Amino acid sequence: MLDKLKELALRYEDLEAQLSDPAVYGDAARLRQVNRERKELEPVVETYRAWLRAEQDRAEAEELLHDPDFHELAQEEFASAKLELDRLREKLRILLLPRDPNDEKNVIMELRGGVGGEEGALFAASLLRMYTMYAQSKGWKIDIVNMNETELGGVKECSAVIEGEGAWSRLKFESGVHRVQRVPETESGGRIHTSAATVAVLPEVEEVDVELNPADIEMQVFRSSGAGGQHVNKTSSAVRLIHKPTGTVVECQQERSQFQNRDKAMRILASKLYEEERSRRDAATAAERKNQVGSGDRSERIRTYNFPQGRVTDHRIGLTLYKIDAIMDGDLDELIDALVTADQAEKLKNGGEEADG
Repeated sequence: MLDKLKELALRYEDLEAQLSDPAVYGDAARLRQVNRERKELEPVVETYRAWLRAEQDRAEAEELLHDPDFHELAQEEFASAKLELDRLREKLRILLLPRDPNDEKNVIMELRGGVGGEEGALFAASLLRMYTMYAQSKGWKIDIVNMNETELGGVKECSAVIEGEGAWSRLKFESGVHRVQRVPETESGGRIHTSAATVAVLPEVEEVDVELNPADIEMQVFRSSGAGGQHVNKTSSAVRLIHKPTGTVVECQQERSQFQNRDKAMRILASKLYEEERSRRDAATAAERKNQVGSGDRSERIRTYNFPQGRVTDHRIGLTLYKIDAIMDGDLDELIDALVTADQAEKLKNGGEEADG
């Protein structure tokens, strides 16, 4: 591990030197690449440097143990340095785990009302609000590209792009079935109903990740419509893209311009096709991945939101939090931190051999 850390520290120093090179500043693409790699290495190198300082403190304290005048103080410093070394060593093990190459990418999120009819759609709307508030708390931008609503304000289906640093690293565990237990707004008798909504989270791919053949894509245009089919505008600016080889369909109708809708629809289509291909590849190693915290399977029930009891339970890690109001208002960090920690523990148990994809 130490040899690898020395290599990374040298690479980090090289990248910092490149940032003072005028030739690098004159090349926007190269500057972006250097900054990105430097940022990725920074937490590892800073922790490694802290580990070297703690190792030096431990060595100096060990020398002083032989001096009667400083023995007691040296014992305390020696014990403190050893604890710090153990903490930093564990942190380095986690930092050196294989990185998910998608962690810094933007997110395509799709929500759909599931079991429960209107109540499922209303809960999908609640989840959309929850993720919107979470994105805002992180300083991310959330852009609704397609929305199909019910008369009561529920969400039959919705596609959104979430742009921001680390969006995928935080939201990648959200794919699956979200179950709700509450008294529906549509229920006059006060009975608790169980409904569900599904969430799919995909990393937004870059042009280099997937190649789309224009001949494979059929584009249809139509008028944007809101709840109940009422026309939102009178021009055919909404866009539907059909990928003929796979039958994948993407719609975008939130922008006024047909060109803007087509551009966003293409981004989503590329991400969906990339994800489908990745899923096919991963199927070959499904048995090895069965212990993964977030499989991304939208048919898997991952979480229950029980309003009468005020609790949210994540079934993958057995965590229950009694703060449903805060969670529905976008306070997701405690849940997500626990999922990240469980995922890291699983990778450490497996020797850090598995990457996320």
